[in-house]
Amino acid sequence: MDFKGKKVLVTGGSRRGGAAIAMRFAREGASILIHTCSHIDEAQMLLAALPGEGHQILCADFSRADAAEKLFAGAGKIDVLVNNASFFRLHPQNTAEENQLFRQINYETPKKLMECFVRQEILSGCVVNILDAAIWSNRHDAYTESRRALGDLTLDFALRYAARDLRFNAVAPGPMLPPVELPDSKMEKVLQSVPLRRPARITDYADAVFFLAQCESVTGAILPVDGGEHLVEF
Repeated sequence: MDFKGKKVLVTGGSRRGGAAIAMRFAREGASILIHTCSHIDEAQMLLAALPGEGHQILCADFSRADAAEKLFAGAGKIDVLVNNASFFRLHPQNTAEENQLFRQINYETPKKLMECFVRQEILSGCVVNILDAAIWSNRHDAYTESRRALGDLTLDFALRYAARDLRFNAVAPGPMLPPVELPDSKMEKVLQSVPLRRPARITDYADAVFFLAQCESVTGAILPVDGGEHLVEF
């Protein structure tokens, strides 16, 4: 896929991994739609730094059931959707309200965005969902289950819409950046379970997303970018 003149929507695109993805596509000539919920200042800084033109910021609260439809109403037709936005807590409380947020933000809203995507009248396109290497672990918490559900949905959509040349893939990153709650952490403990013994590079993460969007022969793939973490039980 040639990205010059294409529109790429990156949810949670204002900072961290989302910003790296946005920059990667912008360097290939795409117009970037930066979604954010509350990080307006960071989104504006990214907007000013992106090469090319046609970029814009879109705001939506993914905890709301109508967020996907409102976001697409502002975006217009897009060629690539990157479902990067997520809800994560280092120390979850396991309350009903919190578990519902995991489900809504990490699964329900991305699902609705995918449904909006396929309703577009486009001849070809791609969705890349961001999961978590924890989907291959023995964890069964609300966060991990929401990521597994989105992974299953990715494969379902890939098969269902292949005849329309709409592709659905996913990236499952492992330890990459310190949690927001611990910005100075060197992640020594968690990296002990990573065969390569180092965090995933954010540039590799962005390159993986770009590859899955660019390679027109790939659909239904879940690509781990985790230093081999998926190879071991954790």
